[in-house]
Amino acid sequence: MFSDRTVRLSNFFTRLKHWEYWPFGIIQLPVFIYFFWLSIRARSVVFFSASNPGITMGGMFGESKYDVLSKVPKAYVPSTILVGSDEPVEGILLKMKENALSFPVICKPDLGERGFMVKRIDDVHSLEKYMLLMKHPFLIQELVDLPLEFGVFYRRLPNEKSGRVTSVVMKEMLTVEGDGEQTLQQLVFGNARARLQWPILKNRYADRWNAVIPSGEVLELVSIGNHCLGTKFLDGSHLINDQLSCTFDAISKQIDGFYFGRFDLRCASVDDLYQGNIRVLELNGCGAEPAHIYHPGFSIFKAVSVLLNHWRSIFVIARANKKKGVQYIQLKEAMMHYKKFKLATAVS
Repeated sequence: MFSDRTVRLSNFFTRLKHWEYWPFGIIQLPVFIYFFWLSIRARSVVFFSASNPGITMGGMFGESKYDVLSKVPKAYVPSTILVGSDEPVEGILLKMKENALSFPVICKPDLGERGFMVKRIDDVHSLEKYMLLMKHPFLIQELVDLPLEFGVFYRRLPNEKSGRVTSVVMKEMLTVEGDGEQTLQQLVFGNARARLQWPILKNRYADRWNAVIPSGEVLELVSIGNHCLGTKFLDGSHLINDQLSCTFDAISKQIDGFYFGRFDLRCASVDDLYQGNIRVLELNGCGAEPAHIYHPGFSIFKAVSVLLNHWRSIFVIARANKKKGVQYIQLKEAMMHYKKFKLATAVS
């Protein structure tokens, strides 16, 4: 019923009609041009390194996720440990026990981006398989199963007493609902967003791929809130108000050397988001995007405008920090961090 050629052709047109699936370089081209102009003005191509002095490279690349997360007040962070890929499994299991970590957990590289090698690990066997693929240090993090996931972008100028939230993205996990008639394969191929992920899903759900899903059963296909893995990003700008900004300003001021970036978090309700009853999964610096631009139907021209303003904020904050004595990192050191980052994110 579904030939590989039919699915590939359908996916091609899906990507063609929605710029959110276009290659990274296309939408970034005008941003690259603007970046070089800002570099000339700053007299440094790595001026962004001063945007968050407390984070390596300002959080553009090469920063340790564990080190950054360790700067966030512990009350907001799920239990997380950093382990080496060459450590014996027995030792890792002991560390997990000492930190009240039990399966299922989330594993992710200490250096990584865009969902690279972020996996839900359900048992020791899965952990061993993950370690065979992962050649660099990685995080094991408590699985936070709170229902709502957000990306909240925060900005504060170094000479300002208070900052504000500038972007909120709501994340809708990739799911299908059974009707008692269609198989999982049919449900996946009938959902454009899921269909784009079908090779991965076919392998992950091999035991149910050709089984009929009972009516009313909602199956969450991917539990990782990443756009590259099929999560739908929705514009949550309507949630921004003074209370939200005040909450994240209070949290951010406790993070040494942090002025600009995105909190990726989970919480139980929107009210809890406003109150700060949140679990921060990751804190991303200046390399993070205001991800609300990936809302389906969001204008590409508006998205480019948002990204240009994003880079202007990085420039303004970095320059203000430089005036306060923060130096831009040397290009040689920046290249060292970049090479380390590319090595860590290379497919084994």
